[in-house]
Amino acid sequence: MQAIYEPKGRAREYAPLALNLYRGCSHGCTYCYAPSATRRDRETFAQAVPRAEIVREADKQLARSPIPGTPPVLLCFTCDPYQPCDTTHRLTADAIDTLHRHGHGVHILTKGGLNACRDFKARVGSLPSLQTRSCLGDHHDDAFACTLTFVDERQSLEWEPLAAKPYQRLQALQEAHQRGITTWASLEPVINPEQSLELMRMAAPFVDLFKVGRWNHDLRAKEIDWRGFALRTIELMESLGKAYYLKDDLRAALAA
Repeated sequence: MQAIYEPKGRAREYAPLALNLYRGCSHGCTYCYAPSATRRDRETFAQAVPRAEIVREADKQLARSPIPGTPPVLLCFTCDPYQPCDTTHRLTADAIDTLHRHGHGVHILTKGGLNACRDFKARVGSLPSLQTRSCLGDHHDDAFACTLTFVDERQSLEWEPLAAKPYQRLQALQEAHQRGITTWASLEPVINPEQSLELMRMAAPFVDLFKVGRWNHDLRAKEIDWRGFALRTIELMESLGKAYYLKDDLRAALAA
């Protein structure tokens, strides 16, 4: 399998290309689909390890076979690019720099909160950085996204114990927006529809696009009125004048 690959199924709705930098994720989200998708038990999956050669492999892949149109590459689907071990290994910064050198923008999707800010481009008017590597926001196709799930910090701690707190994810989105980086938010899974709608209201001033899905692979999701939630999401987004995308599984609920 190539380092940079084309996602399939529902993942395709998020990005045409992706690169997974770590094997596993230590955030411990109880709803995560990635352990089963990667055929690993949750305990093993939580012991995240760096894919040490993956950025070099991506570099060689792009040098050998440039991708027409240089579409943006998403970091990451089966792991989080800003889980705690990236503070040590810094694969995400290396990947941003490498992808930029080949002309590709980078889309970040994370629950790492403020940890991501270390790789944002410098603020306008700030002193020049001594760092020579490219940062997120240096390419016109770059974008930064956070997964938003709960307003209630206690529930977030229960469902996603080692991910960044909700307010930290909102702060990271606001920081990216202030630095001129395109922002989007992923509302998936929607476990508590009221909290998801509130998160959209809270993030609207500094999020350019909302991508909204539903909760899958859990019997409790059948108790949610998905058609009603989809209609309320559309009403809210249009009242706020925000761009939004309903994923196929949620859009299908409108016809139910």
